[in-house]
Amino acid sequence: MLSFIIAPLVGSVIGYITNDIAIRMLFRPHHAKYLFGHKLPFTPGIIPKEKSRIASSIGSTISANLMNREVLEKNLLSEEMLSKIEDALDRFFLSQRHNPESLRMFLEHYLSKEEIDAMASKGSNDLSQLIYKKLASSSVGDQIAHAAVAHVMKKMQHFGSSFGDRLADEGIGHGGGWGDMLSRGIRRVFGHQGSSAAQQFVSALAEPVEQALSSHINEMLRDKSEEIVHDLITTETNDFLSRPMSELLRGKEEDLERVKSSIIGLYRSIITERLPRILAAVDISKIIENRINEMDMNEAEGIIMEVISKELRAIVWLGAGLGFLMGFVNCLLI
Repeated sequence: MLSFIIAPLVGSVIGYITNDIAIRMLFRPHHAKYLFGHKLPFTPGIIPKEKSRIASSIGSTISANLMNREVLEKNLLSEEMLSKIEDALDRFFLSQRHNPESLRMFLEHYLSKEEIDAMASKGSNDLSQLIYKKLASSSVGDQIAHAAVAHVMKKMQHFGSSFGDRLADEGIGHGGGWGDMLSRGIRRVFGHQGSSAAQQFVSALAEPVEQALSSHINEMLRDKSEEIVHDLITTETNDFLSRPMSELLRGKEEDLERVKSSIIGLYRSIITERLPRILAAVDISKIIENRINEMDMNEAEGIIMEVISKELRAIVWLGAGLGFLMGFVNCLLI
């Protein structure tokens, strides 16, 4: 009767110990052991011994089945992922609409002051040079001169017909005498009878005046516009950087919606068009293989045990259970 107790217990202990040793031998020893110059069998452990092969196999498996183009596109372009991105953008825009920080202070969360100053300076200089070159090389002076002369001619055409009326309205020509004579003379010279001659006179002066004015304006633009434009652009840039984020985004709800749509569209485009190139350029299999090979065995063992320690412990107890069962069966057979 005692054998029915002792045999299963011994079998249980043997099963527990053998399974525990077998699991430990998966990882230990980490290095080969030698006795009298001869390497002991089963050293190093199975995993340390086959570490390179296991790393290569894991890298290839993950690259081919878990991180391939189809799997990544399916997950990165899923409705859940797009919804998360949209919600994150909404929260970000909402927080910035109430952000009292200036644009410069906001940028300082992501860039250094030197980088912001360099970007602002380069942007101001590039824009100033672009505008200056356009002003210096184009016919802006000709256009301004032409518009100015045309405006003066238009005013002169109305001057003759209206000047006499304005004098009369002010009482200069109502009392007779010299005032009345002046009014009639102005009407005669610049009014209906003299308008044609006045227009001819003004037209004759228009061309040389326009040419002279155009020459002076173009010369001024060549000599002075670079400094003027640079100072203006620099002042506006600094003013823009000093404005609060809440002020910059006030009333820009529709613009922010368009920005959000553009960002999501860009994200879609990057995933569908650029992802294959990224995967081709980045050898995921090799990266995983190298990372595993770089791991110290203590680190690798800790990671594996963290994932499957519960399952390995179950195997140990399963060995104990099987040992108990085999011991009991052995008693029945004897």
